[in-house]
Amino acid sequence: MGDKPTIAISHLGCEKNRIDTEHMLGLLVEAGYGVDSNEDLADYVIVNTCSFIEAAREESVKTLVELAEANKKIVIAGCMAQHFQAQLLEELPEAVAVVGTGDYHKIVDVIKRVQQGERVKLVSAEPTYIADETTPRYRTTSEGVAYLRVAEGCDYRCAFCIIPYLRGNQRSRTIESIVKEAQQLASQGVKEIILISQITTNYGLDIYGEPKLAELLRALAKVDVPWIRMHYAYPTGLTPEAIKAIKETPNVLPYLDLPLQHSHPEVLRAMNRPWQGRVNDGIIERIKTALPEAVLRTTFIVGYPGETQEHFEHLLQFVERHEFDHVGVFTFSPEEGTPAHNLPNQLSQELMEERRSALMELQQPISWKKNQQEVGKVVDVLIEQQNPETGELIGRSGRFSPEVDGQVYVKGEAKLGEIFPVAIHSADTYDLYGQVVNTNKLSVG
Repeated sequence: MGDKPTIAISHLGCEKNRIDTEHMLGLLVEAGYGVDSNEDLADYVIVNTCSFIEAAREESVKTLVELAEANKKIVIAGCMAQHFQAQLLEELPEAVAVVGTGDYHKIVDVIKRVQQGERVKLVSAEPTYIADETTPRYRTTSEGVAYLRVAEGCDYRCAFCIIPYLRGNQRSRTIESIVKEAQQLASQGVKEIILISQITTNYGLDIYGEPKLAELLRALAKVDVPWIRMHYAYPTGLTPEAIKAIKETPNVLPYLDLPLQHSHPEVLRAMNRPWQGRVNDGIIERIKTALPEAVLRTTFIVGYPGETQEHFEHLLQFVERHEFDHVGVFTFSPEEGTPAHNLPNQLSQELMEERRSALMELQQPISWKKNQQEVGKVVDVLIEQQNPETGELIGRSGRFSPEVDGQVYVKGEAKLGEIFPVAIHSADTYDLYGQVVNTNKLSVG
């Protein structure tokens, strides 16, 4: 490696951030830098930070402080660098550079400048960059799974959300570019590709003048990969054409992650959600009727300023009525720079936590019932881990997305990174348990 320093990357935050991390790794490796997962051995540590909510910032700050105390030279990248660039440089003398969300592709140049003694601040006021299939990438996920970003940024301005300020407006990649990257991933042995963006149902609107999700899914049908999963499907964007494409594209899983955030029209209007009060029973029923096999995941925010007990009861009834497969619940976090930060009628943390617990408690028997329906079935499972001591395998069926949903604990022999048929013999609230049906790899897709 000559005199090139060794670099470690500490990844924090969401899967969109993970892709940025993977591109930085790819670019550094291509440029001949030694990349080490051990921060102790590295000359520089790049921390790809998250700034989405207070808890994420706290984790980012904790990581930065620990590295500073260990006298590491720190490059701060990602959302927090975009958000608090001047403050970070001022408060952390160990920070040799800050790199914004639209500038991570210049990481090699940043390291070169830092080596020459410069303290680098490279943060575009409005991020416009999006990596494509030609940008080097070094994957950090398990061998069978990869995330594929179809668009970056967001054109909506929800009152509680800071993402458009950190990641810019929506910019989609072309269908051709996405298909090429999907083919590259398939050739690397990837069995599950997860399509991500802020609003995947709006994919293509900025470059084609209308959403092109249906066309994208049909184009991906030609890629030799068994599972394609889609994250963040806004319900109003699930048009009959998009649902038809999900239904008719064999390798697209009927898994819909609907970030609903609330059910009450008044709260949705206060949140400035794009469809305001139109998230109602009708829209969920329409999706269920058109795609009866759909696995529905959603997330809600409780404790939004002004949320009354009546609003919350409405949400409880909504969740009880629709029986979503998976539900995530967050308490409201007032983000500086967003309209919701200064709203009156802020709720106490204690009340927000109470509501979160009540909603999660309501969901648990629903999740348990949904999992019990899998018992007795043979389902395809992507094997991802093996317990070295017990030999027990851990994977996921198509019903489960990585890190946010449950897992399948599997007895028998199976190869990591491959899909096998598994007979499910039991289930609890979050996970399934089963046995490999045979040792021949399942050929899917």
